[in-house]
Order: sequence, then C-alpha cells, then structure tokens
Amino acid sequence: MDNLSTSRIGEVIDTSTTDFTAQCYQLYNTPALGALVKTGEGENTIYAAVYHATTSSIETGRKPIARGQDAVSEEAIYAQSPQLSKLLRSEFSCLILGHRGQGQILHYLPPRPAHIHSFAESCTPEETAEFCKSFGFLNILVNSELPVPPDEVTAACLRHLSAAAPDKQAFLVKAGKELAKLLPGQYQRLKVILERIQL
Repeated sequence: MDNLSTSRIGEVIDTSTTDFTAQCYQLYNTPALGALVKTGEGENTIYAAVYHATTSSIETGRKPIARGQDAVSEEAIYAQSPQLSKLLRSEFSCLILGHRGQGQILHYLPPRPAHIHSFAESCTPEETAEFCKSFGFLNILVNSELPVPPDEVTAACLRHLSAAAPDKQAFLVKAGKELAKLLPGQYQRLKVILERIQL
C-alpha cells in the first residue's frame, strides 16, 4: 500500500460550511480527539480538528447486541462472527479550522464545504507544523457550539499540534497566551484548558 492510500482514514459522507463527517475505511480506525485532518486537494484543501467519533450499526435504529458472554476476549467475538465488521461502521466528525488559499493556510472558514466522497486524511507532521505557525484557528475552536465540550476539544487539539512543534513547551506557552486574549474574564474556563494542555 503506498503512502497516499495509507494516509487516508475515510471518506466524507456529510458536509457543511462549518464541519464534516467521514466514515472510516476500517472499523474503529477513527483519529484521536483533537487530531488535525484534511480533505480536498491543492487550493481546495480544508483543515479540521476531530471533535466527535462514533461506532454504530449500519442499519439506522438497529443496535448491536451483546455476544461475548462465553468469549475469552474481544478479538474472539470478531473471530467467531466475522460479519460484524461489515455490520458496523465507525465515523468521525471534524470542526473546520481553516483551508488552503492564495498559496497559504488561512485560518477561517472556506468559501465552500467539502465534497461528499472526498478523502479524509491524516495531516503529516510538516503540514501540522505549517498549520500552527499562527493561532488564528483558536477563535473558531473556543467559540464553536459542539455536542462535546469545546474546551476539551481545544485542549486535545493543542496537545496534538504541539507534538509537531520544534519546541513543544514554547508552543504551549504561546498558545496559553493567545487563549488568555480570547477568553478575557473567563478565568475558570482558561484554567481548565491550560490544565489539560499540561503547561
């Protein structure tokens, strides 16, 4: 399998101006909370942070049933019922934080949503480092209305981005200062995020 195909995690199945949902090619192969992913190509590349993931039945309204009472391990359940991997699906939803345009990464919403069936891919360390050269994306993160606490997503995203920074500690200190500007008078909220990025 070449590098192009190994970076593909899934395929966009639902899309809007602010976010998109992708279905994984492999069951349970969702990116981590806060991970930076991309979809599209060239000047149409969209960058987003994972904020939610689910695994459920492919049939709407039908829930999986417990099967492992006598199984020795979780793997044994799937070995005894190999059809399960075809009856379940893993999906992840991503908050759009920016896009590529004018030859650079812009930290605001793209002019158009992602395309259905476009590939969702992991960002390389180089792309991640380029993305976080500035902190313009933080405004979208801290002000988004999500089905999960935005502060948890913000902290998770910063932890992932810091791994690609030349100096992780310096990156997190700078991120903390930017958050302080974005959250004036919200000391408790700022404190929670800073604790979770382990400054």
